[in-house]
Amino acid sequence: MKRREFITLLGGAVATWPFAVRAQQPGKLPIIGFLGANTPSVQSHWIAAFVQRLRELGWIEGRNVAIEYRWAETRFERSPEIIAEFVRLKVDVIVTHATANILAAKQGTSVIPIVFAAVADPVGIGIVDSLARPGRNVTGLSNQFTDAAGKRVELMREVVPGLRRLAILANVGIANAVLEIGEVQAAARTLGLEVATFEIGRAEDIAPAFAALKGRAEGVYIFGEPLVNTNRTRISALALDARLPTVAGFRELVDAGGLISYGTNLPDLFRRAADYVDKILRGAKPGDLPVEQPTKFDLVINLKTAKALGLEVPPTLLARADEVIE
Repeated sequence: MKRREFITLLGGAVATWPFAVRAQQPGKLPIIGFLGANTPSVQSHWIAAFVQRLRELGWIEGRNVAIEYRWAETRFERSPEIIAEFVRLKVDVIVTHATANILAAKQGTSVIPIVFAAVADPVGIGIVDSLARPGRNVTGLSNQFTDAAGKRVELMREVVPGLRRLAILANVGIANAVLEIGEVQAAARTLGLEVATFEIGRAEDIAPAFAALKGRAEGVYIFGEPLVNTNRTRISALALDARLPTVAGFRELVDAGGLISYGTNLPDLFRRAADYVDKILRGAKPGDLPVEQPTKFDLVINLKTAKALGLEVPPTLLARADEVIE
């Protein structure tokens, strides 16, 4: 390669490097503090989507950006100390999800920018002033899980036409649980269904909850949150053993043997969270970046589970599904 061509190529490459990287002191990379709600294995595909998008935007982990990963493992009493650690590390931006983590981050710092990758009702839980103008140091993406609750009840009724009694399995300690339960109850009343809520707060509560609802329901609405996601295989097995169809807002439950899921494509939200990080590292203020809504919703049906439960999924519903697991 000729010297002039090399200089031209080098100049073009430098022009594509993120501005914030060039502004850093020599040897100091901008740091992203990532606080996951679950464990690395549970969230691996979400993280992969986030990191891949960062790469597309020019941020390559270990080269021009550092990522400090921490995991709450659904023990959210640990979240404030993890956020305090991020503050001591002087991270440039905090990325997290799940209501407890986001609230811990907001309470832990009013200076470091915070990007939430997914939360149901950011205005309702008080982390932003409005979707259009979040204000302060927090912004991110809503997952609209609550808004789609009624649709999930309708889907369950479509697969189980004789459904009369619906159980809700929910961790009521989650801030947005009451909102979603209210939406489920309203949709159930419209369809003439009886509804009963069975509460869980720890992994140890799951088996007793299923024992309590056995014989009292013909289907289970699974409220989506980190405890349930972490224990999705066990929940699906207990539901199948009790011959109960399940509906949820996250596809991971269906991958683990649940019947139906309808909700936001979470890897897409984590991918889009990287766009916020990119803008912030380039100098944007989080309070000026509007909260965005999901654009991808997935309907996933586990046909193998349907057959095991003796259910026949209507062909019209199968045709509408984004994915059918056979």
